[in-house]
Amino acid sequence: MGTDADAVATPAVTPSATAENSEAESASPSPKPSQSFAPDASLDSSELEDFAAQPPKVQALLESALQLTRQNLTYTYSSDDPANGGMDCSGFIYYVLTQAGLPDVPRDASEQYSWVRKADNFRAVISRRLDGFELDELKPGDLLFWSGTYNTNHDPPVSHTMIYLGREKSTGDRVMVGSTDGRTYHGLRRWGVSVFDFKPVSAASPPPGATAPRFIGYGAIPGL
Repeated sequence: MGTDADAVATPAVTPSATAENSEAESASPSPKPSQSFAPDASLDSSELEDFAAQPPKVQALLESALQLTRQNLTYTYSSDDPANGGMDCSGFIYYVLTQAGLPDVPRDASEQYSWVRKADNFRAVISRRLDGFELDELKPGDLLFWSGTYNTNHDPPVSHTMIYLGREKSTGDRVMVGSTDGRTYHGLRRWGVSVFDFKPVSAASPPPGATAPRFIGYGAIPGL
């Protein structure tokens, strides 16, 4: 079975050392720490701007993703099934997309990135700004991709993926959904399957020994 990536080059960074908005997805399942993490967060689709304007298939996919955020699922490396009590980042994407009836969905983040690239759906992002023109085509339901969240021998070295939800009505902030072991929502770090703040770059520097996460771009899901 495929996994998120093979974190074999360097030891994984422990959750307590993970910088805000970075993600050191470890090479083995990790129990949720008893401190420093807020509960998983969720949203109702009615709380998202422009949700009603999305195509029915995109609406259904986002509803399915948000439903998983209400099940208290942890981050579980190599899992792509909520019956296991949790999932890793690409396992979450794989499960949601296959449940939506999409065929030939790749299992790991690197292959999911290549899948989007081959469909000519990818938009690269170099800017670190949330208001940059490179995000003008970003739409709810698009896949988001990062490199450098942990060391990987996959090629391309893409190591993290999530689904873009759009903007919250209450705050106007961009949000996303998926599974991680340390990203934030409303500034509080979460662990597992949750809604998260969408930030292309961390406000904090990575701790010693950690790689530097980098948002590399987004793309529409092939076939959706």
